[in-house]
Amino acid sequence: MTITLTTKEWEELWAEAEMNSQKNPESNEYIYQMPRQLGKGYVREIEVYPHLLLSISDSEYYDDVLIKVSEYNHPLQFHVGLLGVNTDDTLISGAGVQHSWIAKNPKSQRSIGVDIHMPPELLGTFFSTADGKIPSQFSLLAKGDDWQTMLWPKKTAAVHSVAEQIINCPYQGIAKRMYLQVRVLELIRLQLTSMLVDQGGVQKPPRMKAETIARIHHAKEILHSRLENPPSLLELSQLVGVSDACGGLRLRTLRRGFQELFSTTVFSYITNQRMEWAEKLLRQGDLSVAEVANLVGYSNLGHFAATFKRRFGITPGKCLVGKKSVSGSEAVSE
Repeated sequence: MTITLTTKEWEELWAEAEMNSQKNPESNEYIYQMPRQLGKGYVREIEVYPHLLLSISDSEYYDDVLIKVSEYNHPLQFHVGLLGVNTDDTLISGAGVQHSWIAKNPKSQRSIGVDIHMPPELLGTFFSTADGKIPSQFSLLAKGDDWQTMLWPKKTAAVHSVAEQIINCPYQGIAKRMYLQVRVLELIRLQLTSMLVDQGGVQKPPRMKAETIARIHHAKEILHSRLENPPSLLELSQLVGVSDACGGLRLRTLRRGFQELFSTTVFSYITNQRMEWAEKLLRQGDLSVAEVANLVGYSNLGHFAATFKRRFGITPGKCLVGKKSVSGSEAVSE
């Protein structure tokens, strides 16, 4: 079943859930339980600095939930996904007017993420020039009443690590607040650095409409949920798009958009996700190599083994018996 909500309906459900929220005065932290009609999980919100809100979410929906997000004035946002559909990328959502779009939340897909919301003026406080203003390289993140800029920098190991440290903060009280202040600024710095390129430029945002971007993200979600038997490009375009007279997102738009947003092809994405899935299954040790190959969508065992070795540097058989590939070398786990 698919549940479709307007922005108003979504906010009303969360307003009801907030009545049962918990507050920790020492760290200025609120914990909101997810609306029970939609799923399970929570959102933790902490005001790390005045007007800078850290949000940590861990949720899972009972059904597919579509949210029709209305056009509104959006603050500056930094997002890192650690678990869920889109965990390979980070998002920098600039301050400005956000287009209306449809947010898609698949059922039975646990999602964990870190978000930082702040007015863009704070960039001039944390990363100011000599005159205390926002560096010119970041001016595109403060659009005021103009359409916002959205960037999808590739997630680095450093970004992933800092996001995990934020979620797993080992302190309480004032020590927790100090710890999170340092980590939040480090996460922002890493994401801002990732958008800078040679000669002081910035990474160009995708040259696509917001609706097209949302449809390509939906295509990625579909591929992730059907790795063992993915749809053809034509079928995928028909599942997610209405961009041409035939009722489907044009194949060229799908190919180029996928490459622009995710820095990979559709085929490479499927292959990489299959290998990640296979590696996890083999580490568990409950299935044979042939069973894992079949489960992730490979009928040819030799093809599966060759692809797996190219990806991880060891054969599926060695992975199954407990060997690990570390920085290109192999080591036997104890």
